[in-house]
Amino acid sequence: MIKTKICELLGIEYPVLQGGMAWIADGELAAAVSNAGGLGIIAGGNRSADELRKEIRKCKDLTDKPFGVNIMLMMPNAEEIIQVCLDEKVPVVTTGAGNPGKYIPAFKEKGIKVIPVVASDALAKRMERIGCDAVIAEGMEAGGHIGKLTTMVLIPAIVKAVSIPVIAAGGIALGEQAAAAFALGAEGIQMGTRFLAAKECNVHPKYKEKILKARFNQVTVTGLTTGHPVRLIENKLTKKFEELEFSGAPKEQLEELGRGRLRLAAEQGDIEWGSVMVGQVVGYVNKEETVEEIIKDIMEGAERTLKALCDRFGK
Repeated sequence: MIKTKICELLGIEYPVLQGGMAWIADGELAAAVSNAGGLGIIAGGNRSADELRKEIRKCKDLTDKPFGVNIMLMMPNAEEIIQVCLDEKVPVVTTGAGNPGKYIPAFKEKGIKVIPVVASDALAKRMERIGCDAVIAEGMEAGGHIGKLTTMVLIPAIVKAVSIPVIAAGGIALGEQAAAAFALGAEGIQMGTRFLAAKECNVHPKYKEKILKARFNQVTVTGLTTGHPVRLIENKLTKKFEELEFSGAPKEQLEELGRGRLRLAAEQGDIEWGSVMVGQVVGYVNKEETVEEIIKDIMEGAERTLKALCDRFGK
């Protein structure tokens, strides 16, 4: 069984984190992942403080294992979300879209582990200096908002730059890909797209069906000219966005077109005019499984791959 520093740091059985997908990652999914030996993460960025507290308590009712909350620091209610995490003594927080530095003393006082998402070695170094416990290095293969570097380029750069554990994200849905992340120096992996097809994932059935039927070449990126690129499945929304984007439409018009579209798809099931965010690995995700089956498949696949490599090159 693969055991890493992330397992020790977070008190989990397998070095697998579930991405904190906005409008999707709730207390039920997080609890299922934690019960299966990984670290489940509740999305905090799309919720009010009261809604988040409800999801945290639901998760606590369903599991006695560690879990986390993802906090988008640019959200208007970020301070309230952070206070809920402090009040509820959430074991782990992952952060994005901002610097968690000023909140770290309060998190540390409560014994909460802080793990920001980073897209460069320079940012990873800064996060280590301010006292973060680990970093999630997310390559551009990921779904949703993306950076510029691929996972294969990003992970070894960050591993060499910091001494804290690095968790690889973006482009991981198979055991072989997890093994590659470990080979690059990662101590754990984070997956989003694979967990969208979990039976315990409460995303709208039409969104899940879209995931299961999607092919690799149906994934596109919008917002390249706005500075906020997003990876998602092609539909009427992406075609309209690209039409406007490359005809010189102002940034404000593009931002207005994209506002609220993820919720439209994830909660209401509008998969034509909603934003169906997925990673490039979506073509590998073609059946609905339990969270336990997903984690078992990933970890057993990684072990087989690493053993095969040792057998192949060990002599």
